Amino acid sequence: MATVGREPPGGFARTAAALYEAIASIGEFGEFTRRTLSWLPRRLPSSSTLLQSFYTVGVLSVPVVAVTGMFIGMVLAVQSYSQFHQLGMATRLGVIINTSVVRELGPVLAATMLAGRVGSAMAAELATMRVTEQIDALDCLGVNSVHFLVVPRFLACVLLIPLLTIVANFMGVMGGALVSLQVYRIEEYYYWHNAEGFIGLWDLGTGLLKPMFFGAAIALISCHRGFKSTGGAEGVGRAATEAFVYSFIAILALDFFLALGLNNLHDALWHSAGPRLVG
Repeated sequence: MATVGREPPGGFARTAAALYEAIASIGEFGEFTRRTLSWLPRRLPSSSTLLQSFYTVGVLSVPVVAVTGMFIGMVLAVQSYSQFHQLGMATRLGVIINTSVVRELGPVLAATMLAGRVGSAMAAELATMRVTEQIDALDCLGVNSVHFLVVPRFLACVLLIPLLTIVANFMGVMGGALVSLQVYRIEEYYYWHNAEGFIGLWDLGTGLLKPMFFGAAIALISCHRGFKSTGGAEGVGRAATEAFVYSFIAILALDFFLALGLNNLHDALWHSAGPRLVG
């Protein structure tokens, strides 16, 4: 008769095996990251390979990022207007919209959209190459597969996702202004005047620094999932799904730690008083 609450036979072994597999996966990902980063000071990929990756990651992502950014600002305006209007602070709506978009929502949501669009596509493409043994063929021909396949995608994500974040921020600010000024008929002068001065160089700088880390995480996680794919067509789908899920978790975790560290750095460097509101 089995004892209630006792772990079934073999349960400890399964737990230990799962823990060992998790630690091994972390170590494997760390080695994959080291191999990728080690190529950067040594030799960059060819210009044609880089341009292809830049086009795929950057140019083709502009419409998605622009639409996402605009609706971010529009939703913020709709959700915030009633509370600000009840307090008699409708003319200060631009402060919360612009600050939220530039500091947090723009970088995070733009990176999330790119994790879904770019990260999943990279993982699926590399997983297909792994399943069909194209990566093994490159290695047999003497071509370093990490340098040829991963480094261009890594550079494209790190360099272009911050630029795409600028597009998302701009469209978010314009979307919020469109709803606030045209739908809710807020006085244009006071809307922009009260929002002026709340976004400084520090906010713009941190808002562009975060996407560089987000882009690095998306590229490394997605390429690693693609390289380690097994199991045929099912493995390709699993690699694409895992790439998005792990990238999304990494984006949120990085955003928390970066925000915590940057805020502490800002407080240590200087304390600045906020601009005075009018209207």
